[in-house]
Amino acid sequence: MSGKQQGTKNDLTRREFIRDGATTAAGVAVGFGAVTNAAGKTDVTKARSYNSKMKYRPLGKTGLWISQVCLGGHWKRVNKMAPNAFEGGDWLGANLKDEGFVKNRYEVVSRCIERGINYIDACTKQEILAYAKALRGRRESMHLGFSWYQEEMRNGKYRKTDKLIETLDKGMREAKLDYVDLWRITMHEQSGRHPKAEVDEMIGALEKARKQGKARLVGFSSHDRPHIKWMIETYSDVVQVVVTPYTAKSKVVEDETGLWGTMKKYGVGWFGIKPFSGTHLFKGDSSPDSPTREEDDKLARMAIRYILCNDAITAPIPGLINTQQVDNVAEAAIEGPLAKDEAIELEAAMDRAWANLGTDYQWLKDWEYV
Repeated sequence: MSGKQQGTKNDLTRREFIRDGATTAAGVAVGFGAVTNAAGKTDVTKARSYNSKMKYRPLGKTGLWISQVCLGGHWKRVNKMAPNAFEGGDWLGANLKDEGFVKNRYEVVSRCIERGINYIDACTKQEILAYAKALRGRRESMHLGFSWYQEEMRNGKYRKTDKLIETLDKGMREAKLDYVDLWRITMHEQSGRHPKAEVDEMIGALEKARKQGKARLVGFSSHDRPHIKWMIETYSDVVQVVVTPYTAKSKVVEDETGLWGTMKKYGVGWFGIKPFSGTHLFKGDSSPDSPTREEDDKLARMAIRYILCNDAITAPIPGLINTQQVDNVAEAAIEGPLAKDEAIELEAAMDRAWANLGTDYQWLKDWEYV
């Protein structure tokens, strides 16, 4: 919880978190949006920021309800809204003190809450600090995913259990967080590059953080389908959530032995990154006055609707740079499956998008079949 608010009854200390976690199914703490009814099922109306005009899906077998579309941590085009947001022209080097940027992130998070969107996926130092600040005073309204990737598995100095726990402690301290909802460690994109000994160290850190009450849920992000499947099967008592690519080009292979079947078998929550293929789906530059805005908005909605046809997916997590984009994807989350003509239109748009993928995005093609 960021910046603990004195006298707020909904706030939980870490001690209370551990206490309550021991008394509820699947380790889900009372007060976190997973209230169990008399029939033994969780009550969706107790979800954080519940809105009757939003649809929700269970986050695997964790007992939590998550909005069908969520907020991805990346803000690659936010300089269209806050011109001084980027330091050195790099979106990763966002100027966290820029008033325009801070205001923009606060407004986007606020609109998410209003629309019933209840999860933010932050996977960099800058994202954690920015979103923790935007949530201060209303921490109980959103679930916050945490990954300080700069000092996690992609950095050889941090591939030991104790070093990873130090990263979590440091990040929580700097972001003024008493707990994180989901610690989803960022691995190499091809996580199979990590030998089993390194994976064991990572799993040890996740398990320790959950037992200590620092992270209520744990998991990882990877782009390596066979390795993801192996990790879920090998560490099924620890892995609760995974974050992977999933685009409007991805197709489900309905084989119970594949990744899709493994996700369902083990009840793993699943967040999908790059739903718009890293903005390659769009014709415009995301400026509010872009001449292709309406067309791009329609493509964004169709992409979200396409992805939600896979019932194993908890939610796609697009990066959003203004409140209008929040409204757009929120509408998509409740519109339902694509009509035949829409599916044809989206397929043609995705063909164009993939034809224009740069060398740094060719890996998305590995996720055409799941």
